[in-house]
Amino acid sequence: MTISSTGPQAPEVSVPGTTGTAPAPRRSVARALLRDPAAVACLGYIALIVLMAVFAPLIVRVSGWDPYEFDQSAIDPDLGGTPAGSWGGISGSHWLGVEPGSGRDIFARIVYGARSSLLIALAATLLTTVLGMVFGLLAGYFGGRTDMLISRVMEFLMAFPALIFMIAVLSALSADARQYLLVAVISLFGWPYLARIVRGQTMSLKEREFVEAARASGASRTAIVFTEILPNLRSTILVMVTLAVPGYIGTEAGLSFLGVGLVPPTPSWGQMIASSVSWYAVVPTYFLVPGVFLALLVLSFMVLGDHIRAAVEPGGRS
Repeated sequence: MTISSTGPQAPEVSVPGTTGTAPAPRRSVARALLRDPAAVACLGYIALIVLMAVFAPLIVRVSGWDPYEFDQSAIDPDLGGTPAGSWGGISGSHWLGVEPGSGRDIFARIVYGARSSLLIALAATLLTTVLGMVFGLLAGYFGGRTDMLISRVMEFLMAFPALIFMIAVLSALSADARQYLLVAVISLFGWPYLARIVRGQTMSLKEREFVEAARASGASRTAIVFTEILPNLRSTILVMVTLAVPGYIGTEAGLSFLGVGLVPPTPSWGQMIASSVSWYAVVPTYFLVPGVFLALLVLSFMVLGDHIRAAVEPGGRS
């Protein structure tokens, strides 16, 4: 498993208004996505995982097992705690089998692991987006010393060995409130990538005729930034957000895999994969189940982000 130490890579996104075309309307983007089978499949899987995360308590109540509940009858102590039965203990009672050694229900931990991954990834994306927009707009519109200061900070954070810093900080700090620490650390190194894109497009947009007209009419700087420039960055921000989420999901899973993310017994897909390393030769399903869920979620967000970018960019495929 690899962790991106530089955050989500900035895609090449065309600046709305610089080529004489307006940003793609929301309805046309949605229509283009719904006509694409791959995009629909990705949306469907993402929606499934989101519903799993939202209704996790109800789902595990239906399945009959809590993610922290041990079922000693589902493992064979004479065989070192391997699940009783074939395919990792998959049965009508345990839909995806049980964890070797503990007997905890894998399905319940997958459901709650989805909640953990999505909450951290979405919170980090929200914070990253806010910071990236604010600092990118400030640097691009005001220029001068403001731009120089923000740009130097961005360059430092982008050149800094983020992965090493994350591991060191998370290892040194208390395990209490680890979710909040993960969000803060991930966002710290993630916002410069969006800010750099926003800065460059703001520098281009502020010279456009509609901004000059607003300035000549007496509009304040705040009004120009938020009513003239920011609306023209919606497509760029949407694409960057969609591509950032899978990066942060992978980062959280990778840090948990390394033992510095979410700590047991809190369910985490990365933590489950790490626990399965010593069992995969005996119980391969214990490794495959969280691995497949994680891989499909990251892939779905990446493919969806690519299709959104193609739909909003001028001349992009629909």
